[in-house]
Amino acid sequence: MKSKHLRTLPFDIINTLILSIVALICIFPFFYVFFQSISDGMYLTRGDVTFFPKGINIETYKEVVSNPRFYIGLGFRNSVIYTFFGTIIAVVFTYLTAYVLTRPRVRFRYGIMTLFVITWVFEAGIIPQYIAYSSLGFIDNIWVMIIPGAINTQFLIITRAYLSGVPRELEEAAIVDGADDFKIVSRIFVPVTKPIIATIALFNAVSIWNQYLLPQMFLHDKNLKTIQQVLANVIVGAAEVPFSNNIVNGVWLNQENMKSAAIVLAMLPIILVYPFVQKYFRNGILIGSIKG
Repeated sequence: MKSKHLRTLPFDIINTLILSIVALICIFPFFYVFFQSISDGMYLTRGDVTFFPKGINIETYKEVVSNPRFYIGLGFRNSVIYTFFGTIIAVVFTYLTAYVLTRPRVRFRYGIMTLFVITWVFEAGIIPQYIAYSSLGFIDNIWVMIIPGAINTQFLIITRAYLSGVPRELEEAAIVDGADDFKIVSRIFVPVTKPIIATIALFNAVSIWNQYLLPQMFLHDKNLKTIQQVLANVIVGAAEVPFSNNIVNGVWLNQENMKSAAIVLAMLPIILVYPFVQKYFRNGILIGSIKG
């Protein structure tokens, strides 16, 4: 037994080494952008910043947040609102729909699930989508960021597979005690299925936060734009009308560290949220996928 363990040890070391290298490759761009954002623009212009920052400062962030040309604060606020309410509604609707589709007493549940899958596989396209959403009054309407994504079929499949694994005995015991579906869901299913709730919440939050095409098509009012639209305006605007180099509090600010700061601000909320749901995320996605 001991010799078998010793034989597997080199493979564990190799796997750990390979995964560590892959992880470093994945996080390298994030650190590079962050280090650019806190570097003095003078060093960026001279090409002295290859990875680690030089002339560390936060003046770039102050300028990006306060500059009316960027309106980062407005876009940030809008994206937080869309993501918060959109995630709550998406989780509630997805979870309840998945619960209904796992109940044997629901007739035609497989047919209903097939309809969801059809809408997922066969998309109408951008033009029919624009016509349909326009007719529903979604032009310059914040609900365009919330209602259309209330039920994502892919997340519904994962949630349905996870809920199918909840022991039937728990539900049967609750029914004997006189519990209705609302009590069964709130007191039995929700407490034992927190991993899948956290998983679909994270998926929906990331999807809404990173959404660009949908708001670009329907949110034209400056006061409704998302952080991704603002970020695109910063990057595209820098290409069309380059930022003038400024010296603020002895720090040289140019378009490179300003663009990097805007990118970091756009990524920051998701990066901060992910560690808190990571422990649920792994269990939820693996169990949901295996059972599916």
